[in-house]
Amino acid sequence: MKEIIVYEMSFNGTLKHQADLTCASFQEKYWNEYMQIYNECFYEMRKDLEIEPVNFYSDYSQMKDKVNDTFLYLQDGVIIGAVSCYGNELDDLIVNKAFQRQGYGQKLLLWGMNHIKETGYDEIILHAAEWNQNAINLYLKAGFHINKKEKVR
Repeated sequence: MKEIIVYEMSFNGTLKHQADLTCASFQEKYWNEYMQIYNECFYEMRKDLEIEPVNFYSDYSQMKDKVNDTFLYLQDGVIIGAVSCYGNELDDLIVNKAFQRQGYGQKLLLWGMNHIKETGYDEIILHAAEWNQNAINLYLKAGFHINKKEKVR
């Protein structure tokens, strides 16, 4: 079984920019599309790190407790990306593979950070697998700092 290292990261600063996109609350009608995009986004990492199941989402019941905290960025009814905000924790930032490398990840991150700040939190936290260097670099560029490096497996 492969070792998994996770970074806990935090942002304590003042946000200098607003996101130039608007996210909508998750709706069940987007479940199948969201599930496919989510599984595609995490497939390579989960497979490489030998995390089972490789495709995490398979049934809507897995999403029911997350519905109120998950937000979608849509264009013409198509999910471009999504982000979840649980209190002061930012999680599950994903971008549809067809729209990656176009700045949507950065915009969704900024949207999520603004959302958390607007709900009254000073500190924003997130967790990222060391394997996912693209995400870690995005978070560092946005002003996050690594608080802790932990071996979880």
